[in-house]
Amino acid sequence: MVAGTFGLAACGTESGGGSPASAPAEGGVRVVHPGKLTTCTNLPYEPFEFKDGDKIVGFDIDIVDLAAKKLGLTQDVVDIDFAVIKSGAAMAAGKCDVAAAGMTITPERKANIDFSVPYFDATQALLGKKGTGIKTLDEVKTKNLRLGAQASTTGLEYVRKNGFDPKEFADSPKELLGLQSGQVDVIVQDLPVVLAWLKKPEIADKFELLASLDTGEQYGIGLKKGADPALLKAVDEAITTAKADGTYEKLYVKWFGKKPGELG
Repeated sequence: MVAGTFGLAACGTESGGGSPASAPAEGGVRVVHPGKLTTCTNLPYEPFEFKDGDKIVGFDIDIVDLAAKKLGLTQDVVDIDFAVIKSGAAMAAGKCDVAAAGMTITPERKANIDFSVPYFDATQALLGKKGTGIKTLDEVKTKNLRLGAQASTTGLEYVRKNGFDPKEFADSPKELLGLQSGQVDVIVQDLPVVLAWLKKPEIADKFELLASLDTGEQYGIGLKKGADPALLKAVDEAITTAKADGTYEKLYVKWFGKKPGELG
């Protein structure tokens, strides 16, 4: 990934525009485009965000939609390089109001962007060929297997901290292709993404979940550093209300097939 490079593809009528100046919405919240809550994401990252035909859908999209509806806005989604999202550059440049990209809350990222309350407890996973015979990350090293990871992710950071120098791939599809083509023997990726891949027969026939890595990560919705307090409040309230009234559980089951706490 090349930080600072914007690749834009929009779902809806607003695409790639915006400037640091913003327009007031209902309730005094200021947004990049009038009537829109513009969301930066990085595609595809199924089941969090991906294209279904011409429409961008996923768990993250549904979560942000709760906030959009609360504000009387229509959500608009733009696809941008993940490195530009996590650096805060996308929102600082007025490309979007919020970022929803399966993004783990970390101290480093909090230096550049503000986060909502956590909305998802994440776990990393190892995916490899059937019969690889490993059950831990340490065994990847002892068996001298080639490890791959997605650039700019906490999965990459995690394996590096554990003494690995993995081959980096620009996005999750390229990472999976790297495994399928034999460039690497094992890849590290978020568990829900791995489970979504394994629902596809052409992948499940040759590959399997080797291990889950409990890294204690939580996802948050990103906002511009020094975010509009009213916008942050609306996003936080949308998440907490959904968890209290059962909406969150319904969305979780819709996209992951299990209730919170049962994934994996």
